[in-house]
Amino acid sequence: MLGAVFGDVVGSVYEFHNIKTKEFPLFGEGCFFTDDTVMTVAVAEALLDYTPGEPRERLQARLVRLMREYGRRYPDAGYGGRFSEWLRRPEMGAYHSLGNGSAMRVAPVAYVATSPEEATALATATAEVTHDHPEGIKGAVATAGTVYLAANGASKAEILAFLRRYYPMTRTVDEIRPTYAFNETCEATVPEAMQAFLESTSFEDAIRTGISLGGDSDTLCAICGSVAEAYYGMTEGEQQQALSYLDAPLTQVTERFLEKYPRCGRRP
Repeated sequence: MLGAVFGDVVGSVYEFHNIKTKEFPLFGEGCFFTDDTVMTVAVAEALLDYTPGEPRERLQARLVRLMREYGRRYPDAGYGGRFSEWLRRPEMGAYHSLGNGSAMRVAPVAYVATSPEEATALATATAEVTHDHPEGIKGAVATAGTVYLAANGASKAEILAFLRRYYPMTRTVDEIRPTYAFNETCEATVPEAMQAFLESTSFEDAIRTGISLGGDSDTLCAICGSVAEAYYGMTEGEQQQALSYLDAPLTQVTERFLEKYPRCGRRP
């Protein structure tokens, strides 16, 4: 999950100031964690108490409670309009969103799941509390499944075959980059993030490639970074860079998750 944090922080200053190059300061002036990190850590905390076979409703109730607690704790993290409303209104249920928020927060699922089927079930559960549109669920499931495969030794060819169950994956990075623009949907963020990973040569190169596409840079790179972390692993320095941007409460939960699921950040 630190790959998601890393990508979110790097992308934070480019979300509304896209650049179309891989040459830039990795942690530019003014970088910060956004709602992508906040909600990823909320999902991680909800999963810390997960036990296999736990009723979906119990997990979702815990997740909803924690997401709203985190929303109150970090009110200025950059939430979308409908999600902000959902955070404020306890009576509000899922709102049929197809936004990329379901995919940007799902990475912890891949380390808790013990099978592809469980990854799908957990990803669906975490998405549908807010993003219950089929595209919102699909984005979360595709992302969690890809991270799960990468963390368990799958090749890029195997990962691509999996992704094609959900998205065409027919465009290269060079074909995407010229016309790609800001888009908050899963359908126009997840495939692009995955293509950036597929064409990368290292964890850092995946982040740089993701930024170079433009678009919703922090979310795209949170997704891309979560897969790149699982596939390449992260160096101690890269992990510490990501952690250095978090405050004490976020760091504490993140470190608890990493201790319980030590595969996180380490290629098998």
